[in-house]
Amino acid sequence: MRDFPPTVTAWTAPAGTASSSDAPTTTIGVPDTRGPLRLLWWVLRQQPDLILAACLCSLLWMLPAALTPWVLGRALDEGVLAGDQERLVLWLLVLLVVTLVGGASGAFYHTVVVRSWLVASYGQTFLVTHQGARLGHVLPRRAATGEVLSVNGSDGEQLGHFVEIVSRLVGNVVAYALVAVIVLQVSVPLGLVVLLVAPLLVVVSSVLLRPLSAAQTRERSRDSELTSMATDIVAGLRILRGIGGERTFGDNYARQSQRVRHAGVRAGAWGAFVEAVGVLLSGLFVVALMVLGVDRVRAGDLQVGELVTFLGYALFLVQPIRVVFEAAQQLTRSVVAARRTVGVLGTPDPWPRRDPAPQEQLARLGRGELVDAASGLRVRPGRLTMVVAAVPDDAAALADRLGRYLPATDGVPEEDDEETGGGRRARTLARREREVARADLERSDEELAQGPWGVTLGGVDLAELPLEQVRRLVLVSDTGAQVFSGTLQEAVDPHARLDHAAAEAALRAAAVEDVYDVLPGGWQGRLDERGRGLSGGQRQRLVLARALAADAPVLVLVEPTSAVDAHTEALVAGRLPDHRRGRTTVVVTASPLLLHHADEVALLDHGRVVATGTHEELVAGHEGYRRTVLRGDPADVPATVPAATPQEAP
Repeated sequence: MRDFPPTVTAWTAPAGTASSSDAPTTTIGVPDTRGPLRLLWWVLRQQPDLILAACLCSLLWMLPAALTPWVLGRALDEGVLAGDQERLVLWLLVLLVVTLVGGASGAFYHTVVVRSWLVASYGQTFLVTHQGARLGHVLPRRAATGEVLSVNGSDGEQLGHFVEIVSRLVGNVVAYALVAVIVLQVSVPLGLVVLLVAPLLVVVSSVLLRPLSAAQTRERSRDSELTSMATDIVAGLRILRGIGGERTFGDNYARQSQRVRHAGVRAGAWGAFVEAVGVLLSGLFVVALMVLGVDRVRAGDLQVGELVTFLGYALFLVQPIRVVFEAAQQLTRSVVAARRTVGVLGTPDPWPRRDPAPQEQLARLGRGELVDAASGLRVRPGRLTMVVAAVPDDAAALADRLGRYLPATDGVPEEDDEETGGGRRARTLARREREVARADLERSDEELAQGPWGVTLGGVDLAELPLEQVRRLVLVSDTGAQVFSGTLQEAVDPHARLDHAAAEAALRAAAVEDVYDVLPGGWQGRLDERGRGLSGGQRQRLVLARALAADAPVLVLVEPTSAVDAHTEALVAGRLPDHRRGRTTVVVTASPLLLHHADEVALLDHGRVVATGTHEELVAGHEGYRRTVLRGDPADVPATVPAATPQEAP
């Protein structure tokens, strides 16, 4: 039996590639995302030992309850009414054994089914985390942040409940069949009622499950939007306070939370209605059995003990029928959760599979020239090159190309389930349009990722290398990088590759010694999630220290000091060249303090490099550069700058 928690390894690497970890893993392959039902079946197949054990324990737990009315009836007819003391004692001993088996199996069933629930629920967490790490920036283009978080959390719980209800349903169905056999032996008409009523109840319940599913889907969608909104508010709380936007965003969150509440009330009302119908039909079934049983006693076809048996079964059969209803409702919720899960886990990887390059070739490429064909940028190896762009989007697009990232887009629009005049038809059309938009985005991304990239390193197009090796060669650290909870050491060196001297060098180069000083415990001092206890400038410098500590052959920094005060920025500007000396570094910035230390500066205009030179040369000889960096103020032009003409880019 597999212990909890299992180590999950999905989307396994192709044969011949080395694993990044020597830790023991359980390879489970790729999730079946061809549909929600296929995914649910795949989830069951991942833990056959636990499912089999849970079904067996559930069966042993239910069989004693199914046999108890029959044993009592036999004890009554053969012992009490017949006056046979030995038979009475025998049947009482049988009842004792049945009770002990039921109690022991019930305790063991609870242990097994909880373990199975945890494996399914937290297995979902492992899979979503692995998918996020595998796809990186591709995943947010396909699904909203709130949707990914909901799939990782609440939908994982639903899959855990699904695994649990399957085993419970097996035990109840087998017990129901055993009761039907016993009743058929006693009375064929009553046995037929037992056999025919249960399928009829399932058919009737299925009619009610469609609106229940729609209500639950609506609640799930609105809750996902609310989670996304909360994530955005927390991430931008400092900015919102600065511009006085807390009330506006708070009101939007309140309105969305009320939409979630209304959807939850509606889904709960449908669930209560379905549950009430189940209780009503079960009660009618009990009444029908009792009426037929009393008629058989009056006709002399049943003995008193057999009547007691039927009475016990009339009460017992309520439980299996209610479990069938509960299973049908849980299946509905699980299908909704699985459909969302398929949207996240089924996101295809657009990047082509490439044979890994030898380490010698990678080392040679890391010392080669970096060329971007789209902009005309040429970064000579081992130099500190800075890029200035009048339009920030041009610089961001350049950084994406250099790091082999897909261009920034708005991604797939979030699902809007607002009940407007169009009703269900309008929501269906909106859902189809969303699916079409997602398919179009996947197709365009794949076409872009599969073709030539247009950025070469050492004369080799980045598209010819596996993405993993591109990430090791070229590291891009942009303004969207985050600080996670953990120790300061984990924040600077998350892979535990550095010695103490290298870690301190990265910390000093990023001028982030103040964080080390204020944290109790130094390197082992704890950081809050997203570094909430730090200022914006401290978080930015901590991200810079992490990027410098990675010691990539080619490092691309996007506005690394935009949230830093001038004094600290000057420290970073003076230390960065020494720390990266001899390695290729590209910094996208418009800060004069940084540009003053660049070996070469390139000016972007409408996405193309229009001039190159040193900062002093461009300030003196290029009006567009001066207007972008110094806002065109002649007083900011250094008096000692020689009247040199910058080199115009071809």
